[in-house]
Amino acid sequence: MMWPSLALLAFVTAQRLAELAFARHNTRVLLNSGAKEVAPQHYPFMVALHGCWIAGLWLLAIGRPVDAIWFAVFMVLQAGRLWVIGTLKGRWTTRIIVLPGAPLVSSGPYRFMAHPNYVIVAGEIAVLPLAFGMPLYAATFSVLNAAVLYVRIKAENEALRTTMFLK
Repeated sequence: MMWPSLALLAFVTAQRLAELAFARHNTRVLLNSGAKEVAPQHYPFMVALHGCWIAGLWLLAIGRPVDAIWFAVFMVLQAGRLWVIGTLKGRWTTRIIVLPGAPLVSSGPYRFMAHPNYVIVAGEIAVLPLAFGMPLYAATFSVLNAAVLYVRIKAENEALRTTMFLK
């Protein structure tokens, strides 16, 4: 059966496109409010990584069965994604945007960790390919994502330290 893999990939693709539109809107509003983008140099690499990840899944996962356990884990990650976006609201973006003087968000999942969105994304990059029975794909993109996140988290932490007041 081909439809489960098609439905799952269509869902993820539509979700990512909607999130990009939401992030673009939030970025524009934040920048117009005096926020600044920090360390944009790595952003094209992050976009390319995620684009290749999803494009590769469209090429390699179509028609593969969807493992119910990994699918369930993926859906739990989706709940976490919604929790992060719902917590950050208009401050959620795919870029590193800081609004000087604004307090750090410390509610929702941010009560428990500094970067819950990155934990969720790392999980998704591994779990979705595993749902299609593609462990090498999951491992490869997880390593590449870890390299991008290393650069990104370092830049984001520095930006937050130098431009925002902690609660």
